[in-house]
Amino acid sequence: MKRTGIYGGSFNPIHLGHVRLAKALADSRLVDEVWLLVSPQNPFKVDAQLMDDEVRLHLARLAVADVPGVEACDREFFLPRPSYMFHTLQALSREHPDREFVLVIGADNWERFPMWYRSQDILSGYRIIIYPRPGFVLPDVPEGVIVADTPLYDVSSTDIRRRIANEPGYAGEGLPPAVWHEIKEKGLYASASNTQQTE
Repeated sequence: MKRTGIYGGSFNPIHLGHVRLAKALADSRLVDEVWLLVSPQNPFKVDAQLMDDEVRLHLARLAVADVPGVEACDREFFLPRPSYMFHTLQALSREHPDREFVLVIGADNWERFPMWYRSQDILSGYRIIIYPRPGFVLPDVPEGVIVADTPLYDVSSTDIRRRIANEPGYAGEGLPPAVWHEIKEKGLYASASNTQQTE
């Protein structure tokens, strides 16, 4: 059975930290592949100003087009909003009985995990991989939860959006080249209204 890591996020926009982490996990043997699950609405960020769903998905696909074992996924676009990971994992498991889905979350999200919708059902029904985040120390974790030994990627979508909107000399630092080219060509994130926090 193929083990598929589900790495959800707004990806607003996707950056090199996202891509490198997904690739590191795909190469780690903890999972066989990683799906970057582009979220249309995170229940913790209901007031967030997000770039259009299809634009964020397109940028994510550009970012991982040549990355073996990593692909972008739009499954949550077709589920009720806000997007609850329990519903997503259940839908994916029904649709892909040949795969074992493994939830991939950051140490920052693990700290809030008890507040997630049906968090105990996720914990009892799915394996979880936690990746390190700057400034977060992980306590002991329960059985079925794995702490990945991946590098820290201190890159922020919020900071990238701010730089695009406010720094004329910004040249795409922190972004995959294909993503920066598309953002620049289409004038994406040029408005300051897109700079508020939505990682």
